[in-house]
Amino acid sequence: MGRPIRVLIVDDSALVRQMLSQGLAADPAIEVVGTAVDAYDARDKIVTLQPDVLTLDVEMPRMDGVEFLRRLMPQYPLPVVMVSTLTHRGAEVTLKALEAGAVDFVAKPSSGQGFGVMEILQELRAKVKMAATVDVSSWKNRGGLRRPAAYNRSAELPSAASDRIIAIGASTGGTEAIRQLLEGLPAAMPGILIVQHMPAGFTRMFAERLNQLCAMEVKEAVNGDLVRPGRVLIAAGGEHMTLVRKGAGLEVHCAPGEKVSGHCPSVDVLLHSVASIAGPRAIGLLLTGMGADGADGLCAMRRAKARTLAQDEATSVVFGMPRVAFERGGAEQLVAIDQMAAATLRLLRETSL
Repeated sequence: MGRPIRVLIVDDSALVRQMLSQGLAADPAIEVVGTAVDAYDARDKIVTLQPDVLTLDVEMPRMDGVEFLRRLMPQYPLPVVMVSTLTHRGAEVTLKALEAGAVDFVAKPSSGQGFGVMEILQELRAKVKMAATVDVSSWKNRGGLRRPAAYNRSAELPSAASDRIIAIGASTGGTEAIRQLLEGLPAAMPGILIVQHMPAGFTRMFAERLNQLCAMEVKEAVNGDLVRPGRVLIAAGGEHMTLVRKGAGLEVHCAPGEKVSGHCPSVDVLLHSVASIAGPRAIGLLLTGMGADGADGLCAMRRAKARTLAQDEATSVVFGMPRVAFERGGAEQLVAIDQMAAATLRLLRETSL
């Protein structure tokens, strides 16, 4: 076993600093080398303590976590895990932090004790370990910050594409990967269903932000939403989303449930339903993420004659889910995220011939 992962905790709350310190130190693979009360304190301690990973509070006095990230990453790139409040403001700022270069985030534990706090600390330990494996030294050149390949806006999609379904799954690094992909697609797309591993509240903010940036309508899915061309439905945090038939059309069924492949919503749950309902009329895309959620589902889609792609290693923040899917034969091809929109449009045209 190598040396422990050196972590610096940045949070303006003494109680939270203590809670995170104790929670991380419970893992022998992690060493908390220090804590900082704000961005200025963190700046000095990063230089002297040289941590491997930073946990960063979203909202702090004098300089918030997003502004600190924007200043830190060009000068001293470090893997950063945001610690966010489960509020509208916390979700909004967290999404901006992910855009600014944060690897992932966890919800901030409350001051009360109980299983919820223990579960969050366990999640934080896992994400700190994952973040330590991410190479952010060349973060400016990562696929997540490149513009997507331009599509030909004058070229119409085949009319047969209107009854297609595109299903997308992502986890760590997925918010930026999904944004890039959707920004590279025209409004006249088949219905798109997305599972991104995020808690309740964050998925709604994510959908609202994408709706402002993309040509298509983007919304957080609710039970019974119709699947139709030009619409993107994002599974709500804490609810599985499946594709179901409704008369001559298609809609989504959304409901809470037990975790599947470690998650709710689960990519596997969505992709298995799409394989069953849409079969060869579907396209499945598996993007950056830790673990294996979606790998079995993508294999099921390919067995059902759907077309499938996965994000390549060079542009994935974490090459976990795409790697497992490709190794199991679920993904036909690995594609850079800035080429994913063009590759998806190509599959739509190929399968309409």
